[in-house]
Amino acid sequence: MSSGASLPGTPLKGGPAQDAERAEVESANRQLRRKLLVITVAMFGLGFAMVPFYDQLCKATGIRELFRTEEAPAAKNTQVDVTRSVGVEFDSNTQRLAWSFHPIEGHIEVHPGEVRQVVYEVTNNLDRPVTAQAVPSYAPQLAGEYFTKLECFCFQQQTLGPRETRRMPVVFVVDPKLPKDIPTVTLSYTFFEVAGTRSGASG
Repeated sequence: MSSGASLPGTPLKGGPAQDAERAEVESANRQLRRKLLVITVAMFGLGFAMVPFYDQLCKATGIRELFRTEEAPAAKNTQVDVTRSVGVEFDSNTQRLAWSFHPIEGHIEVHPGEVRQVVYEVTNNLDRPVTAQAVPSYAPQLAGEYFTKLECFCFQQQTLGPRETRRMPVVFVVDPKLPKDIPTVTLSYTFFEVAGTRSGASG
C-alpha cells in the first residue's frame, strides 16, 4: 500500500479554503451580535424616553381617563369649621300609623359645614301596603334655617309592602353660620299615612 493513501474512516484535515470559510462565518456572527446588542440598548433607552411623551399624550387626549375605574367622588365638604362641634339628635314619630320607625343612631356630633349621613329604619306592621309621608321639624325652630338636607326620604312619599322593613338615609350639612348659642339641634320626623291608602283590611 502506498504511504500517500488515507486509511478508511480517517477524516481529512481542512485545507486553506475551509479555514477561510470558518473565519468568515465567525466574523459575520460577531458583527451580528454587535448589531443585536446595539439594537437592544437603543430600544431600552427609547422605552425610557417614551414615558414623558406618553404622559403628555394622555393628558392631551384624555386616553387615561377612558380606562379609569375609580368610583365617583362623594360630596365634598366646604368651609368646615373644625374648631366647633354641634350635637345633632334624631327623633321619630308616627301619627295614627301602624309603622315602627326609629333612627339607627340617636345622636352624633358634627362640625358645621361637614357633610354627614344617618339612617332611619321603618317597618310596616300591617298585612297590606301603606303609603306615608314624613314631615320634618326642628328644635330649636330657628335651627331649621341652618340645616340643609341633601338627601332625605321625606322628599317623597314612601310605600311599604305588607310587613316590609326598609332603611332610609338622610344626608345633611349644618351651616357654619348656625348661631354659636345653639349647641344642639334636634331633627324630628313624623310619618303620616297618605289619604286614600286605607283601603283593604288592616292586620
